[in-house]
Amino acid sequence: MSAPDGGCKAEVKVSRIDQIKAEDWPQFMKDMLQPESLTDLEQGLMRYFAHTPELVKGLAAFSGGLKMNRTLPERLIELVRLRVAFFNQCRSCMAIRYTDAVNDGLTEDLVCSLEKPAEADDLSDAEKAAIRFGELMATDHLRVDDAVYEELKRHFSQAQIVELGMTVAFFVGFGRLAATFHMVDELPDAFRAEQAVSPWGNEAVVVR
Repeated sequence: MSAPDGGCKAEVKVSRIDQIKAEDWPQFMKDMLQPESLTDLEQGLMRYFAHTPELVKGLAAFSGGLKMNRTLPERLIELVRLRVAFFNQCRSCMAIRYTDAVNDGLTEDLVCSLEKPAEADDLSDAEKAAIRFGELMATDHLRVDDAVYEELKRHFSQAQIVELGMTVAFFVGFGRLAATFHMVDELPDAFRAEQAVSPWGNEAVVVR
């Protein structure tokens, strides 16, 4: 699969699935997520998943477990997430920068390096290996072969490789779902374009 081209300025339609406002969420979701302290963008997919609140419990446990038990650097995970988001064309995924990653050294110059990560001088070999794994998972997962895993083993423990794989699987699956929902309502104009966009070279939103 080839990379999507960069952006345009035409508008896209709004979300294809109705959002449920936080005040209408079940109480357990309010208690768990405390939406009053979050922006609409930070509430994210939960505004859609509130249609199936019982499923939210399992999803929150899984996503929370990935976050709370992370051993990989936040900067590395964010770089992988944004590269996957580009291939997914998940607009909200591309627009967001997480505070933990910014505090761990993520800059917009690094994000710009994701356009051609294999050629970037400011990405470490470990980051390049993880990014390559993520982009293959997002585009042609059967190309993740022995050589890809051998390169990962040069930089990460097997436990970290499994952690990376579970994290990327989460990014790929839910990023694609979000892309089909057209979750663009609160995004900067550049991410509302009709044609393909990228996370580099466009205004980003830092969230917690």
